[in-house]
Amino acid sequence: MGLGATDSQFPVLAVDDSIIDRKLIERLLKTSSYQVTAVDSGSKALEFLGLNDEVEQSDIAEAPSVSPNNHHQEVDVKLIITDYCMPGMTGYDLLRKIKESKSLKDIPVVIMSSENEPSRINRCLEEGAEEFFLKPVKLSDVNKLRPHMMKGTSMEDEANISKRKAMGEIQAPERTRTTYNGFDVLS
Repeated sequence: MGLGATDSQFPVLAVDDSIIDRKLIERLLKTSSYQVTAVDSGSKALEFLGLNDEVEQSDIAEAPSVSPNNHHQEVDVKLIITDYCMPGMTGYDLLRKIKESKSLKDIPVVIMSSENEPSRINRCLEEGAEEFFLKPVKLSDVNKLRPHMMKGTSMEDEANISKRKAMGEIQAPERTRTTYNGFDVLS
């Protein structure tokens, strides 16, 4: 694997139907050097991941093991963070589809919600979510993500990242403090 510009960043798929919440999580993630793709629904997330093809293929009894349209083999996503309450497909539904997928089940999924409902939180964690964040998501929440993403990173990739940090090739962005809906956001 070459040392391209995005090797120092971890690719994250952010899913939220609220444009304000989506932009906030996108900004927090980018501030922490994550490479972010943001979509506004669970179905668009599945489309981005190429999961629609896999679901359709699994419905066919004698389907070939490789589909010519397996987009997900080219998608490099190390983590998915999704809102729980969305129209059409909830974050819980998206979590279940990802965990049922042969090719994507190992990608860590984080659920976020503005509602603190213990039964919902437990159900998501039991189904395989790595974390459950209460909105508004804060920088301290985002800082909890990297260990989950490292699970899918090879030792060689970790060594390359550490080496590049030591050589000064990777630098943390300068941070500024802004206010969002009455909350201080470090960006």
